[in-house]
Amino acid sequence: MRIGAALGVWLGAARLFAPAFAQDAAREPVADATAPAVATGVLPLDLSPWGMFLHADMLVRAVIIGLAFASLVTWTVWLAKTIELWRAKKRARAALGAMARARTLAEAGHLLADRRDAVASLVRAAAGEVRLSADLRNEGLKDRVSWELDRIEAAASRRIGRGVGILATIGATAPFIGLFGTVWGIMNSFIGISQAHTTNLAVVAPGIAEALLATAFGLAAAIPAVVIYNLFTRSIGGYRALLSNASTAVLRLVSRDLDRQYVVALPRAAE
Repeated sequence: MRIGAALGVWLGAARLFAPAFAQDAAREPVADATAPAVATGVLPLDLSPWGMFLHADMLVRAVIIGLAFASLVTWTVWLAKTIELWRAKKRARAALGAMARARTLAEAGHLLADRRDAVASLVRAAAGEVRLSADLRNEGLKDRVSWELDRIEAAASRRIGRGVGILATIGATAPFIGLFGTVWGIMNSFIGISQAHTTNLAVVAPGIAEALLATAFGLAAAIPAVVIYNLFTRSIGGYRALLSNASTAVLRLVSRDLDRQYVVALPRAAE
C-alpha cells in the first residue's frame, strides 16, 4: 500500500509539472541541419604568403602583383646602374691618371685618343675649341672652353643618372599602394563579418591577414628602393666630382699652353 501511494504521488507531480517543461523546451532553438556552421567557418587550408595571395580579393591580388613588379624593376635598375657606375668611375679615374702625366693638351688628347668616355670628350672638346680659336685673341679662350666643358659635364651627369628617378617614385608610392590594398581587403573582411553574423577570430583572422599581405609587399618594395636610391645618389655625386676634377685638369692644361705661347712670344716681341 505504501509503494502504491508513493507511485501515485510521483505520477501526480509529473502531471502537474509537465506543461512547464514543455514550454521551456519550446523556447529553446532547434538545431537546423541545413543551416551553415557559421561559428567554425570555412578556413583556408594554406596560410602561407602564397596561399593567402590565392585566397585574397581580386583587387588585393592586383595590388600585390603590381608591387612585386615594382620590386623587380628596383633590383633590375640596381644591377644595371651598379655596373654602369662602376665602369664609368673606372674609366674616369684611368683618364685622370693619363691627364696627370700629360704636359700639354695635345699630349692628353693623344693619350686619350682611343677612349669614348666623358673625360675623353672633355679633352676633345677643349682641343676643338682651341683649334677653332687659333685666329682669335687668347683672353676669352678659357671662358669658351669652360662653357663647353660645363655643357658636356651636365650631359654626362644626366646620362649617368637616367633611370634612378624611378627608384624614388617606387619608394614614395609603394607603401601607399600597399596600404590601399590592405584597406580594401579589411573592408571586404568586415562585410564578410556582417554577413556571417559572427566575430569569431578564427573566421575573421584569415581575411585580415590576406589584406595585411598587401602592406607587407608595399614595404618590401619601398624599403630597398629608398636605400638603393640613396646609394646611387652618393655614387653619382662621386662620379660628378671626378668629372669636375677632369674639367679642372683640362683647364689647367689649356692655361699652361697659353702661358707657353706667351713665354715663346716674348723673345720675338723683344726682337
